[in-house]
This record gives sequence, structure tokens and C-alpha cells, in this order.
Amino acid sequence: MPDLSLAEFLAFILALSLGAYVLLGGADFGGGVWDLFASGPRRERQRDLIAHAIAPIWEANHVWLILAIVLTFTCFPSAFARLGTVLHIPLTLMLVGVVLRGSAFIFRAYDTDPDSRRRWGRLFAIASLVTPLLLGISIGAVASGRVVESQQGSFVSRFVAPWLTPFSVAVGLMTLAIFAFMAAVFLTLETSDRDLADDFRRRGLLAGVAVFGTAFLSLALSPSDAPLVTKGLIGSPWALPLHLLTGAFAVATLAALWGRRYRLARMTVGVQILCIVGGWAMAQYPYVIPPDLTIAEAAAPPVTLRLVAIVLGIGGVILLPSLVYLFRIFKSAPADQAERPAGGG
Repeated sequence: MPDLSLAEFLAFILALSLGAYVLLGGADFGGGVWDLFASGPRRERQRDLIAHAIAPIWEANHVWLILAIVLTFTCFPSAFARLGTVLHIPLTLMLVGVVLRGSAFIFRAYDTDPDSRRRWGRLFAIASLVTPLLLGISIGAVASGRVVESQQGSFVSRFVAPWLTPFSVAVGLMTLAIFAFMAAVFLTLETSDRDLADDFRRRGLLAGVAVFGTAFLSLALSPSDAPLVTKGLIGSPWALPLHLLTGAFAVATLAALWGRRYRLARMTVGVQILCIVGGWAMAQYPYVIPPDLTIAEAAAPPVTLRLVAIVLGIGGVILLPSLVYLFRIFKSAPADQAERPAGGG
């Protein structure tokens, strides 16, 4: 990568970490959504399967969010400061949701009182629904170019109006639909029971349609609310190939679900989601926060970037094999055939 500056390389790693969090952590949040909407004669078995599937890995999946936060405040401190100021309401509520969700997940597992377990389960499920919505709203606010520094205006105009817009809410709904879609696809492989797999197959087909609908709504609102996104996703040379690729994998995922080819569906949905995240990142390039804060302008001093790159290299040698080993141990068989790990949910 001879033409890629160190700041751009670290911004690329930041985008990759966000993509990994959406792909892995997002499926965990989606599982909580289906916990909330569990229904039918297998309702309790659905919830039990979700808990068994999430328990071994949900804490490890948060490493990608931590990496994204650390990279932002270390490598792009001015961007971190602006995000933490303008978007402090949705981001704070999102982090509260992450904490409440994890706490409720653990308390539900170990509380012996049935009524308390139901309350903890309800809190876990609601936090799993609200947190992705707030994450998507924050992403939509950044993409819309409304996250700008201002010392004038009312509290609402400075700290609420930038993110509470139709486009941001649409992106929030799309994020929620994506997380639910991924979870349903992944959960079809977490059980050896055909009927239980079919429950999540039907949910996956419905969620896939919801992803199409919310994506179309977001794109329809983008010309007025997020012109930079519109320019990138419609006017760029790479836009048409990316849309065709994303659409092809989306259709392939739905077709695989329809035909009960669940392993194929898991692979295609992963590529589909990474295409969506990649398209957002490319549409925003070269800005960290549009319309005025570029990667070069937001970057920390070169010595800081070099040290971060060195630490990333060392950490990657330790982290990546550890995560592969974790998934190899706990995801080599359906969750309902594996023993629930101690300390899990």
C-alpha cells in the first residue's frame, strides 16, 4: 500500500473494526431482539437457544467496539471530541444499553426466582433492541454532515437536532433490521432441531425484507439529509458495482434461507453486511466526520500514529489467533448440543 498514508491506514483499520463489530456483535444484539419477540409453542426453547448461542462469545465480540473507540480517541482525537460532544446523548444512552444488556444477561442466568428472571430477560431484550437503534442513529448523524462544532444556539439545536432527523432514524431502523437479520441467519445453524431452525428461518426471511425496506427508505431520504452519502453511493464509479454485489449477496442469502441451505446463508449474509459497511465508509472518504473534518486534519501527531501501528501489530498477533481458537472451541457444534460454559448467560 505505497500510496496509503499511515493515518489513512489506521482509518481503514478503524472501519474494519466497526465492520467486525457490526458483523459479530450485531448478531448478538439481534439475538436479543428475537428473545423479545419469541413466540409460538417453542417460545422458551427459542430463548434458551439464543442464550446458549450468545453465552460463550458475547463478551469477546465487544473487543471490536473497544478497538474502534481506542483508535478514534488515540489516532483521531479531534473527531472523538466532536462525536463525544455533539452526539453525547445517543452515544451515552447506547453505552448504557450495552452495560444494561450485559448485566441483565448474566443476572437472568443466575437468578433463581422465576419472576426476577423474566424481568432480567425483558431488560436484556429491550436493551438489545434500543442499542442498535441508537448506534444506527449516530452513524446516520455522522453521514448526514450534521455533526459540526457550534457554540451558538439552544441546547436542542446543538445536541438534539443533529441526530434526531428522519434520515438518522431511518439508518437506525436499518441497523436494527440488519442485526435481527444476521441473528436469525446465524441461529438457524445453532440448533439440530429442524422445527426450531425453521422458526428462525421464517424470522430471517421477514428481517431480510425489512433490511431492503429500510435501506430503500434511507437512500430515499439521503439526497436532502445526507448529500455526501448520496454522491458517494450513486455518483461514484464504484457505486454501481457495489450495489450489484450487495444486492446479489442479499438475494443469495434469502434464496439460501428459503432453500434451507443455512451454511451458505451464513456466508452470504456476512459478505452482504460487509458490503453495506464498506459502502458507507467509502462514501464518506476522505472525511472522518463530514463535511469538514478529513482524515488528515483529524489525525494525531505522526509519532502517536506510529506507536499505535506498532501496538496494533503486536496485539493482532495475540488477539486474532485467540479469537479463532475461541470460535473453534465454542462454535464447532450447534449450541443446543454444547454444554453451557461456566459464567455464560
